[in-house]
Amino acid sequence: MESAIVSRRQPEVILPDRLSLQIYQVIRHKIVYGELRQGQRLSLPDLAQEFGTSRMPLREALMRLENDRLVVSKPRSGTYVAEITIQDIEEICGIRKAIEWFATAEATKRMPRTVMRRLLDEVNAADEAIKEGNYMPFFESDLNLHRSIVEYSGNSRMLNIRDSIEPYVEWLRVAGATSTTNTKGASARHRQILETMIAGDIEGASKLAAIHVDEVCAWTVIDFDKIS
Repeated sequence: MESAIVSRRQPEVILPDRLSLQIYQVIRHKIVYGELRQGQRLSLPDLAQEFGTSRMPLREALMRLENDRLVVSKPRSGTYVAEITIQDIEEICGIRKAIEWFATAEATKRMPRTVMRRLLDEVNAADEAIKEGNYMPFFESDLNLHRSIVEYSGNSRMLNIRDSIEPYVEWLRVAGATSTTNTKGASARHRQILETMIAGDIEGASKLAAIHVDEVCAWTVIDFDKIS
């Protein structure tokens, strides 16, 4: 007969590093999607109560967020949600343009046509969702397309650079480019890039990718000026 000790289901133990990652992901989501406002002070006691944890995992999570430049730590004052600046937008766009131009050319050579067509299907589905006022499929399609292109470039260091700025890119994507005009324009350009990749036009696809980043940067600056 199986003993009670052996048969009893043991409670799951959440390791400290895993807990800090979970907290990081929750706070990051709240910042990106506007639940925590730009410039808002983050109270450690309040966060500890919200997550039911000690301050150590919170500090580790906030350090990750500071590394992402989503929060800033001010001496003798505390930790605050960062505030987007024009310089931030221009720096991120410059990095993205260099990455996308090179990666799209390489991905056109390496990415299977079946993957390109699947990404195109996602773009088309996102367009339909936008018509209903649902932007989430667009955000997901946008993220998946650009990450897939860099993944298929075959350059792991470039992927690391891209991943290091992605939290801020996602924040800009949501905070500054959510109008129907901008999302439709971005989807149209995504479609054009993928169709050019499917056709095997390496130079054309990479040029379109660079143009796309310039367009998104311009839209984001315009939207930033409206809300700042």
